[in-house]
Amino acid sequence: MSTSLIPLAYVVVLPGFLALGGLAIEFVDRKLYARFQSRTGPPWYQPIADSIKLLSKEAIVPRAADKPMFRMVPLVALAATATAFFYIPLWSTHALHPFEGDAVVVLYLLTIPALCFFLAGWFSTSLFASYGAIRTLTSLISYEVPLFMAILSPMILAGTWSLSGTVEFYQSHPTWPFFNVLGFVVAIVALLGKLEKAPFDIPEAETELGGGTFVEYSGKLLALFRMTIDIEAMVVATLVASVFMPWGMNLHPVLVLALHAVKVFFIVFLIALTRTVMARMRIEQMVNFCYKWLAPAAIIQLLITILLSGVLK
Repeated sequence: MSTSLIPLAYVVVLPGFLALGGLAIEFVDRKLYARFQSRTGPPWYQPIADSIKLLSKEAIVPRAADKPMFRMVPLVALAATATAFFYIPLWSTHALHPFEGDAVVVLYLLTIPALCFFLAGWFSTSLFASYGAIRTLTSLISYEVPLFMAILSPMILAGTWSLSGTVEFYQSHPTWPFFNVLGFVVAIVALLGKLEKAPFDIPEAETELGGGTFVEYSGKLLALFRMTIDIEAMVVATLVASVFMPWGMNLHPVLVLALHAVKVFFIVFLIALTRTVMARMRIEQMVNFCYKWLAPAAIIQLLITILLSGVLK
């Protein structure tokens, strides 16, 4: 393919790939969640049907809402989530556009959707949406700290802030990822908060807030938010798989992609299993849990990594 056509291929192919991947992860998550509860669960096309249904409906903007912000934040959230995917290795040890420090950029981009969720609820000027927005922001400052420390720990051991560099490093040190098991556990638990899954689904809390932050959203705008959540699940699962399970990334691209899909769906399996056996926490319980247990565990992982990087290198 011509070099000039490669960016165009990204623009045409990548959005469809992200959308289909996000919908596939939503289906697997909902199906596993249902089977763990002895229910049948949705058919494979249910996420697609839900998306088509929302896209075909009118987007109603509340009269008192800040209309420009109300319409803009779903687009910003979706764009930030999709952009993060460019820097995560998927079918080789190198991402589409790797550079030193891209891990920090990815973590920053993955923070933007939660901030957009907050703004969406805040500018809706609805009581339920405002409560959901405040809960979203409170949750963000709770799970984000241990999640960042957990994901950055393997990079300290690898001696690079690049996701591609980290994956490439662990190809020549295949046993070293086992030193990051504690960080992997912390990351999986923190992802429950980032994706607003039980027991950390406080911002949405459909039985209490009727949908929380998104209670005033409908039609195409709600579809954009739901697509953002699905793609975010795919991106963060891919990120965790790349950092904590970087094996087999130097094989044929097709095999690497297939193996990576297995890793991602294993992470989705863990998330579905965890949210099946846990009941929803109150917001103060989540804050206490994150700072009393998750953050110290992430710090311990960070100290282990620092000590090992000085001993093993």
